[in-house]
Amino acid sequence: MDRRDFIKSSGIAAVWAYPGNSSNNLNLKKPGMLRVTSIDSNFEREPLLRPFGFKGGYLTELWQSVSRLSTNNHHGIGLATQSVLYGDADLFGHYPEAAGNALMYTLTQKALMQTREIAFENPIALMDQLIPAMRPVALRLTEKPDLSINFLLNALVSLDNAAWVLYARENGLTGYDEMIPEVYRETLGYKNKKVAVMFQVPYGMPLSEITQAVEQGYFVIKIKTGQPGSQSQMLEKDKARLAEIHAALKNRTSSHTKSGKVLYTLDSNGRYEKRETLEKLIQYAHKIGAFEHILFIEEPLPETNDEYVGGLGIRIAADERANDEASTRKCIELGYGAIILKAVAKTQSLSMKIARIAHEHHIPCACSDLTVNPVLLEWHKNLAARLAPFPDLDMGLLETNGDMNYKNWTRMRSYLSYPDASWAGVNDGVFDLNQDFYNRSGGIFDKLPHYENLFH
Repeated sequence: MDRRDFIKSSGIAAVWAYPGNSSNNLNLKKPGMLRVTSIDSNFEREPLLRPFGFKGGYLTELWQSVSRLSTNNHHGIGLATQSVLYGDADLFGHYPEAAGNALMYTLTQKALMQTREIAFENPIALMDQLIPAMRPVALRLTEKPDLSINFLLNALVSLDNAAWVLYARENGLTGYDEMIPEVYRETLGYKNKKVAVMFQVPYGMPLSEITQAVEQGYFVIKIKTGQPGSQSQMLEKDKARLAEIHAALKNRTSSHTKSGKVLYTLDSNGRYEKRETLEKLIQYAHKIGAFEHILFIEEPLPETNDEYVGGLGIRIAADERANDEASTRKCIELGYGAIILKAVAKTQSLSMKIARIAHEHHIPCACSDLTVNPVLLEWHKNLAARLAPFPDLDMGLLETNGDMNYKNWTRMRSYLSYPDASWAGVNDGVFDLNQDFYNRSGGIFDKLPHYENLFH
């Protein structure tokens, strides 16, 4: 399905790629402010190798959304990987998979139209105006009054990235460091030589593939917990999964970790309804000797549960619930000891703000994937590379799992500007980042012919 078919089947007005009539607003544009004059969008459907499970659901494909913003002088293209299951699991379960994706793509288009009405100094200022303006639009579109803000943020990622590229070109900026506003440069002032890769283990991954990954050099294993079923069924499944993985990996070693052990992270995506249930999983980890291998547990409780998570003897990381500055401060008050940044799901703009709050409170950050495409991986790698090294690793920490989940990953990598660069691939469980990576910013500001050709 291309966008013309999508327009016909959905009944959406054909509003892609027409100049915005901003003549009435030109007087609002101040020196140094940007005004978008035309917009465009498109998407590609990318199938997965196998159903990908988390949050108690399964994905079979991921839509790659592409946004284009233009001024009178320049244009910028930005990408997003849509994950309705991550954005709002209840909404995902309510609609057929393609229908949920269609809703998110429609929301992106509506946001692009709104962008033509906003003059902005930089993309962060754009998002400050766009997010509150689009929240009621998202609620009306989905007809879901309790829609998670993460659904909206995911819909804004391609627009935000396009705005950053446009902002850089309008201001003659050629690198990621130059692009960072001054107030965030201390937070993003590090240049890690290595970024550890969290190897993701979904519900159904065979044990043989996990042990093979460790043999290839991966040393941070991200285990998806919070399996389908009732709370008691989920807990028993998670305990059994942790036990079998730990039995296979407990004697493996790594020179990259301070303890010399292979480390685990557990990602529950808010499936543990109460702290009490989480405590039972932690107690079981102690019982089988896995506790000392766990680097952190990610987002165990739902966003609606404000139980204190300090005092568990293990670092608890916030993901979905840390989606702006206020919620990040609240997470810190609730005892969360790490923040998971998802610029590929919540925009670069918000991630800079969230990272700054964490940095001010000496809370470490890591970057978690959304099963994104190779171009977005380079965007996320630029962020992870500039964060303070994660404790117990002394390097940045980033999850990427697209290579193990996309059917056409090799073809998608060919769209990169530098697919064969030494820093583009994983080596012994890490991305080795040399000066060439920092000089080129991973190629994110280069024109990408494949995606440029989606627009005519």
